[in-house]
Amino acid sequence: MKKLQITITILMSIFACTAIAQQAEKELPKGVEEIKIQTSAQCEQCKERIERDMSFEKGIKYVNLDLDTKILTVQYKTAKTDPEKIRKAVSEIGYDADDVPADPKAYEKLPTCCKKGGHDHEHE
Repeated sequence: MKKLQITITILMSIFACTAIAQQAEKELPKGVEEIKIQTSAQCEQCKERIERDMSFEKGIKYVNLDLDTKILTVQYKTAKTDPEKIRKAVSEIGYDADDVPADPKAYEKLPTCCKKGGHDHEHE
């Protein structure tokens, strides 16, 4: 049963990311803006976690984390959210978001490889 739940979650994430990526290729519609946020992401696990969790935030239309630069690109509906709320949401996942530090409780829950200075591997 647990394997089925994991498989369904993975498939839903892939579907959501595909739909979000297709939308990002188009020009931004009216009422949608884009923000770029410097994060403290370290590895592929960070990328997956941030993109997955942020895709469920209210008003978020597109999310992509570039691991080389650690910059999170987010397209969002201006009527539903704003840059401050988006940075706070990233913080609540456990990562720094520009000048907003990671929420300490969320940060502590991250795997060691996802913590600042705690990784011994390069991102894949």
